Amino acid sequence: MTVELELADIQGTVLRNRPMPYFGAYLLFRVDEPVAARALLRRLIPHITSAANWDAPAESAWINVVFTCEGLRRLQVPEPMIDGFPVEFRQGMAARSAFLGDVGQSDPAHWDMPHGGQGFHIGLFVMAGSWEARDAKVAVGHSVLAGQEGLTFIHRLDVGIPPTLREHFGFHDGISRPFIEGEGGAPLPGQGDPAKAGEFILGYENELGVIARAGGPEALWRNGTFLAIRKIRQYVAAFRGYLRDNAQGRPDGEEFVAAKMMGRWRSGCPLALSPTRDDPSLVPDRLRNNDFGYFDDDRDGAKTPVGSHIRRVNPRDGLKDTIVDARLHRVLRRGSAYGPVLPHDATEDDGLDRGIVLAMINANPGRQFEFVQSQWVNDGDFVGQGSRGDPIVGRRDRADDYVFPDKPVRRRLKGLPDFSVVRGGEHVFLPGLTGLAWIAAEPEARGG
Repeated sequence: MTVELELADIQGTVLRNRPMPYFGAYLLFRVDEPVAARALLRRLIPHITSAANWDAPAESAWINVVFTCEGLRRLQVPEPMIDGFPVEFRQGMAARSAFLGDVGQSDPAHWDMPHGGQGFHIGLFVMAGSWEARDAKVAVGHSVLAGQEGLTFIHRLDVGIPPTLREHFGFHDGISRPFIEGEGGAPLPGQGDPAKAGEFILGYENELGVIARAGGPEALWRNGTFLAIRKIRQYVAAFRGYLRDNAQGRPDGEEFVAAKMMGRWRSGCPLALSPTRDDPSLVPDRLRNNDFGYFDDDRDGAKTPVGSHIRRVNPRDGLKDTIVDARLHRVLRRGSAYGPVLPHDATEDDGLDRGIVLAMINANPGRQFEFVQSQWVNDGDFVGQGSRGDPIVGRRDRADDYVFPDKPVRRRLKGLPDFSVVRGGEHVFLPGLTGLAWIAAEPEARGG
């Protein structure tokens, strides 16, 4: 049966790619008074970008809105309805830090981005094709929401794509993502069969054959989804230094080690397609740059190590014939860099905050984002790696080494430091346009 998504009711960031390059901002607000806050939200709704008008937005800029669980409470969504939302969303990400591996320097005590327990109730995500258009759109959001009774602006984080068009560790980002049933067009080679829409959008069938839903009336949650937001600080000088120290005198030693840790060369070229040398010519070719699997010719990870980052977060067919169905644990990842680029020749950290903000779209935070983070990123048992975590972003308190096949013998990297630490996180609800109008309505007018 053909799935027809209600594009005009789905906020655009769920299905549509961001412009390249782009300039964005996360704006966080606290709800102080519900009646006034709902009135301000009603004024905001005409400015929200849907998936239907994403490709031709007014002012070449986009704006979307999310809510924390406490935000829904403060806007007077009844508690019995909230009880029907996922427990991960209700508890908030800070409360789930031990399970997610946010320990040590990643503990919420060190976070500098507010979460739901610290006054983050409503978030605006703004993006544009230029910083001028971004700031003009930010001004629209501020004029509607900030400085007026009902809401208080509490935090801003500017994000985007650096001039290098790579994230701060130097990797070309954003090459692979699932293709969603009903989004339009056809999947590219390597995307596999279309994912059921209910894996990413509420109100549609998911991979388990049931309709993905949340609490309360359908008008509240249909065409909505959940985002797992993560602010991750990256220690770029430490990463560069580790590569230098482990290059073993090879001319391409630093790039080789980086590729074996990530699963792609820093150009974006996958090891699966070019395991012995970088081939940047593959990267711009969308019919080739993601067209690979692991089951047929790389089960042992000789090309792409089984413990590498990209193979952990998206095992593709590498878990075929095991008890794990990887299709149940996919997320749709949106990544944005923040902070200034460390000069390419710098060998010491300059102390400035830089990193990446991830927004993982999933209709079921427990079996999607949280499963991937706890079981695949922070525990290597599913690929025979014991307690070893992801070599790029995994926890280090249980193991700090990384092994991969090499010639003439297997290579073991020791003493991996924390190349990155969590500096903020939250599960948020991104409603459809109808749901947003339901939240913004007065309780007596909501119905359901």
